[in-house]
Amino acid sequence: MSMRRFIFIPLALPFLLILVFLMVILFMFYAGVISAAFQKLNIPAPVAYTLFFTAIIGSFINLPVAETTTYGPIMRMKEVRFFGIPYPVPYVDWAEQKVVIAVNVGGALVPLSIVSYEIMLLVFTGQTELLINTIIAIIIASILSHMFSRPVRGLGIAIPTLIPPLIAVALALIFGDGNRPLVAYASGTMGVLIGADLMNWNKIKNLGAPMVSIGGAGTFDGIFLAGIIAVLLV
Repeated sequence: MSMRRFIFIPLALPFLLILVFLMVILFMFYAGVISAAFQKLNIPAPVAYTLFFTAIIGSFINLPVAETTTYGPIMRMKEVRFFGIPYPVPYVDWAEQKVVIAVNVGGALVPLSIVSYEIMLLVFTGQTELLINTIIAIIIASILSHMFSRPVRGLGIAIPTLIPPLIAVALALIFGDGNRPLVAYASGTMGVLIGADLMNWNKIKNLGAPMVSIGGAGTFDGIFLAGIIAVLLV
């Protein structure tokens, strides 16, 4: 019997090629948008593309920085025999759980490095007023992000996706006279990183997740994308 009968191709070859082509076009468009946002921060195009690919690859990399333990309910199974027949019975028990706290490269370290570079640039160029406004915007964004963030058991700290960019855009319009993209990016990224993740540090170990990644729940935890969206909106 021919093996062809057991091979199923979900899409015809022409449609599969079109799908791959559309995915490549979408990726290139996405890369162009991200790079355009970086260039608004006066980052050269080659560096912008490097940061983009570093963020994409880095979103899959979590660097463990701490480990904590907590006690919580866990599901266990025990065997009960009835007339010699074993039956699995689930029950809830309390046990020590280890929680690994990690930092995501693409969602935390890349935005942090960009903001640090921009702030150092303000310091060396003597733009004191813009520096102070940027720091004020980061503080306000951190407080507001903390207010909107919620601990989700088994996952980590979550915040609505559109909240950080909208906060960052508003702060850029208020404090960003002279460099709105910078204020938008700094407040959009650091607001989530500080307000949603770091200010909820004491709640992390009680979420029941084996690992909590700062800046990396899913794709970027809103930190990286919040800054990019905010820059594009100003």
